[in-house]
Amino acid sequence: MREKIFDIINQIRISKGLSALSALSPKDNLRNDLGLTSFDLAELTVRIEDEFDIDIFEDGIVSTVGEIYEKLEQA
Repeated sequence: MREKIFDIINQIRISKGLSALSALSPKDNLRNDLGLTSFDLAELTVRIEDEFDIDIFEDGIVSTVGEIYEKLEQA
């Protein structure tokens, strides 16, 4: 699951012309550390929903990679 999230985030970053990440930390902030915009977060949500059948933003805002992991582990 963590590897898939890593792949999805890198795909979004690469499509924006940003470099791929070598690693993710649960503490990484989606906006501040990973450079994702609101549009990117919408794309991230759709890709995660397609892959895992869960809307990670359904119960509120998700700001960090660790919060994504927590939502997926609770599902």
